[in-house]
Amino acid sequence: MRVRIEIEPELPEDEVIIRCRKVEEHILKLQQMAVDSGPGDSCIALQSGDTKYYVPLAQLLFFETEGKLVQAHTADRLYLTDRKLYELEESLPGSFMRISKSTIVNLDHIYSITRNLTASSIVEFYGTAKKVYVSRNYYKALTERLGEKRRKI
Repeated sequence: MRVRIEIEPELPEDEVIIRCRKVEEHILKLQQMAVDSGPGDSCIALQSGDTKYYVPLAQLLFFETEGKLVQAHTADRLYLTDRKLYELEESLPGSFMRISKSTIVNLDHIYSITRNLTASSIVEFYGTAKKVYVSRNYYKALTERLGEKRRKI
């Protein structure tokens, strides 16, 4: 596969063109990744009661499994999704990361991580009392990703 970037300052907005011999699954994944990594106004369909909400991804703190349900948390609300955690992990943009078997977090909202050497460490978020746990297996990868993001700022 070839990848080429052409810079055209006169374009009214960025455009990604995918040329392929035929549409296959990896092409569709590339398309979805390009859409997801665009401006932060991408939304996800979530449910609360009988109402379906279209919540901007930038507002989501984390996804977690509770029994057979997958819950999506914002700072002040809880929603449900019918998608599986592994499906979300594949389709969410790079600001999201799995931190345990049952949790995916939005790295942009992490305020602190309290390290616990014998058990899971506690992850806290800006502007809310909600907390999740990062397992020891994911702790190092999480701190590295956060270090990369913070260096860009």
